[in-house]
Amino acid sequence: MTHPCAGKRAPLDQLSHIPHLVAAYYERRPDPAQAGQRVSFGTSGHRGTSLDSSFNEQHILAVAQATAEYRTAAGITGPLYLGADTHALSEPAFLTALRVLVAGGVRVRATPGQFTPTPLVSHAILTHNAAGADTADGIVITPSHNPPQDGGFKYNPPSGGPADTDVTGQIQARANELLEGGLQDVNTVPLDEALTAVEPFDFITPYVDTLPEVIDLDAIRAAGIKIGVDPLGGSSLPVWEAIEQRWQLGLHIVNREIDPRFAFMTLDKDGKIRMDCSSPYAMAGLLDYRSQFDVAIGNDPDADRHGIVTPQGLMNPNHYLAVMIDYLFQNRPGWRPDAAIGKTLVSSALIDRVGAGLGRRVVEVPVGFKYFVEGLLDGSFGFGGEESAGASFLRMDGRPWSTDKDGIIAGLLAAEITARSGKNPAQYFAELTERYGETAYARKDAPASAAQKRVLAALSPEAVQAQTLAGDPITGRFTRAPGNDQAIGGLKVTTEHAWFAARPSGTEDIYKIYAESFRGATHLQQVLEEAQQVVASVMP
Repeated sequence: MTHPCAGKRAPLDQLSHIPHLVAAYYERRPDPAQAGQRVSFGTSGHRGTSLDSSFNEQHILAVAQATAEYRTAAGITGPLYLGADTHALSEPAFLTALRVLVAGGVRVRATPGQFTPTPLVSHAILTHNAAGADTADGIVITPSHNPPQDGGFKYNPPSGGPADTDVTGQIQARANELLEGGLQDVNTVPLDEALTAVEPFDFITPYVDTLPEVIDLDAIRAAGIKIGVDPLGGSSLPVWEAIEQRWQLGLHIVNREIDPRFAFMTLDKDGKIRMDCSSPYAMAGLLDYRSQFDVAIGNDPDADRHGIVTPQGLMNPNHYLAVMIDYLFQNRPGWRPDAAIGKTLVSSALIDRVGAGLGRRVVEVPVGFKYFVEGLLDGSFGFGGEESAGASFLRMDGRPWSTDKDGIIAGLLAAEITARSGKNPAQYFAELTERYGETAYARKDAPASAAQKRVLAALSPEAVQAQTLAGDPITGRFTRAPGNDQAIGGLKVTTEHAWFAARPSGTEDIYKIYAESFRGATHLQQVLEEAQQVVASVMP
C-alpha cells in the first residue's frame, strides 16, 4: 500500500537528528547476545543504525580489526583503498576504521573529508593490481540507498568487487568473537596518528580520465544532447562535477545539496526517506525536470545504483538492463566473442530473450553482485546486472572497468545510447518489446514466521507438487541457480510465459515474491496469487 505522503518532501519531524545519531554511535554498547546487535554481513556488508545498537563504534572496531587480520592471513600486503559516502554515520565509521587499520600496519589510501563512491574504490583496486606489484583491496563505508539513520561497512578483496561469503563469513565470525571478548584484542592508534599515516589518494582523476575507455564520450559530446544529473545528495556529486569539467558533455546537475538528513528527498513508497534511484517516489525531484532533458541520471549515495529518466518517465530497472545488454553486445567489438551476460534470478526473463537474439549465453545466478566478479575480472562476462538497478560492464577492449556495481557508467551509457542510436533508452526499450514481447513485472511481500522462512530457504525442488501456474504447465522448479548451481535461498518456478521467485527476508517476518508475465498485467496478478498458494503448500 502506498503511503499518502509518498513522492512528497519529508516533514521536519521525520528528519534524522544528526547529533543524537552520532552520539549514539559512540555511546551505545551493543550486546552480542542479541542477534540484532551482532555483526552480520548480508549481500552488501554489515548494515544497521546506532539508534538500535546495530551500527556503533564497537561494531566498526571489531569488523575493522577482523578485516586487518584477514588481510594478513590472506597475504594481502598492498594498500587498502578506503572510501565513504554521505550518510551521517559514514564519517565516524571511516575514522574508527582508520584508527584500527593503521594500528594493524595497513597502508591506507584515502582522502579524509572527501566522499568516495563504491565504483571508484573498485576501479582503484583493479588499476593498482593490474600493475602487478603488491596486491590491494578496499573498504567502502556505506549503507547504499538505505535511510539517513543507517550506516554500512563493506569489504572488497583484491578482485575489486563484493567479497564472497567465505570471506565475509570469516570476517563476521572474528568480529563477533571480538565483540564477545569485550574488544580486548582490538588495536587502535590515536586519531591524529591515523590521519597522519594516511597515503593521500585522488580517486576521482584516474577514474574520470579513463572514462573514454568504457564510454563513447565523443559521440555524446558531438550529439549535443541535454543530460540531467541528480546525485541524490550522494558521493557521486564531485565525480559528476569533474566529468563535466574534464569532458564538457553539457551535463546539468539539478541538485548539489549534501545534507546528512537528506531533507531535500521526497518520501519513498512506504513513507520513508530512502535514496533509491529506481523508485519513482524517491526520484520525484528529478522527474520534475524530465521534459528539460533528453536523458537524466540519478545515483544513490555510494553511486553503485542508477536511475534513468527520459521524457517518458523513470525506467523500470529491468527494462534498462535489457536495453544496456542489447546495445552493448552490438557496439563493443573488442569484447570476447564468447563473453556472457550475467543476470540474477529475479531479473527479467526479457534478458534471456535478448541474449538468445544476440546469440550470447545468459548466466543466471542468485541475488548478489559478488557472483559476477570473477567473470567481469577475466572478461568471460561482458556485463553483469541485477534487478535492483545495479550493473557494470567491460571496457571497450574487454578489460575490466569495475567489478562492483557502477551507477555512473550505467548513466553515461544511457547518454551514449541516446547519442548513437537516436533513441532514448525508453524508446529503445519499446522496440525491444516489439521484437521480444511485452513484459509485466512486480514484487510483493507476504507474511512468514521465522520457522516458515527457514523452510523456504531450505526447500528442495521436489517439495513443489503444483503442475501448472496461472494456466500454463510448469517447466522448471529451482532452488539452485542454473548458471552456477549456487543455492538461491528460496524457490523459483517457471513456465513458458511467466515465472515467480520467492525468497525470505533477512530482516523482517515476510518473504518476497518476484514475478513476471509475458501475457499482461492481469496474468501477472494471477501468477502472484498462485505463487502464494504454491509457497503456502510447502510451509509448515
